[in-house]
Amino acid sequence: MNAPSSSSRQIVWPTVITVVSAAILIGAEVFGAAFAGGWALAILLGLGDQAAHILQAVLFALGVLVMTAFIRGAQRVEPFFKRR
Repeated sequence: MNAPSSSSRQIVWPTVITVVSAAILIGAEVFGAAFAGGWALAILLGLGDQAAHILQAVLFALGVLVMTAFIRGAQRVEPFFKRR
């Protein structure tokens, strides 16, 4: 179907492993803060359980955006592929 490209790409595994490891660590912090922050803000503002879950979901979505930005930025600094 597709002709092989004239330049092949090779995965740089040390870079991929480093970025994934950092993403796991940062993700645990971001998503933990989202859930704890949503719970704390709901109590602070006197909101009910349902509002707390909604607030947590909103903060979780922001966390996904943060993690996406982190992975893209890390990939720009440390490319996952190199040309042979």
